[in-house]
Amino acid sequence: MSTGWLDEDPQRVMGRLAQVFILLGVWPFLARMQLADRTALGYGIAKPAFRRAVALGWVEGVAILLVLALALVALEIRLPDADLELWPYLAKKALQALIGGLLIGVLEETFFRGALYTAIRRRDGVASAVVWTAFLYMLVHFMKPSALPEGVAFDWAGAWQMFGSIFIDVFQWKHLGSMAALFMVGVFLALVREHTGHIAWGIGLHAGWVFVIQVTRRVTDGNPDAPFAFLVGSYDGIIGWLAAAWIGLLAVAYGRWMRGGPSPARGAPESR
Repeated sequence: MSTGWLDEDPQRVMGRLAQVFILLGVWPFLARMQLADRTALGYGIAKPAFRRAVALGWVEGVAILLVLALALVALEIRLPDADLELWPYLAKKALQALIGGLLIGVLEETFFRGALYTAIRRRDGVASAVVWTAFLYMLVHFMKPSALPEGVAFDWAGAWQMFGSIFIDVFQWKHLGSMAALFMVGVFLALVREHTGHIAWGIGLHAGWVFVIQVTRRVTDGNPDAPFAFLVGSYDGIIGWLAAAWIGLLAVAYGRWMRGGPSPARGAPESR
């Protein structure tokens, strides 16, 4: 990179290398932890039922986040983009958001609500599995390398400074609203995982949320001068305190419904 052979931002390269190392190491790690099977990963139901649950979850995820997006527009926290080219730009971006959301949903749900949830639940029970998977899910979204300050060279010292920022910048106050939202998302998805015994609904919900977020960011612009602009955080201009309240309300309602009604047949080996 210092010779110009690779013309990319250093923080982007560091982030992508971390993702490559994770992908290379995750399967041997899961195998060693005895989590490398369909049931432990949350895939322990028939494929037709799994695909149907993903599709229904996607529809519900879109509906849930659409309420949030419309509220942000109504509060003028997000303003419609007056210069937007609807076709074919919007169709292209919507397709990208659909594919990207499904990929993110599969990868993140397989690890967090699949392997990690199973491991913690086996050892410490449901409550710990819900809380700790939600916490780690929230935390890793903010553990990203940031750009070097102006004038700092990208050498060994600069690289270590960039690496250290991954663990320091996560504790900035500006992230608090977005952290609360992602934590509540993790709680909600963990409750869905516990109730259904698989991750299909979680994949669908997750993919639907990502779809709405990405499309909303394409068709609207943030308005930092809005009276209620503090309700969105620094992460993506969509999630924040309002999202935390909305998803948290749904999580509480879902948790109460879980306790009041019977659970469907589970794919997980553990019993309550």
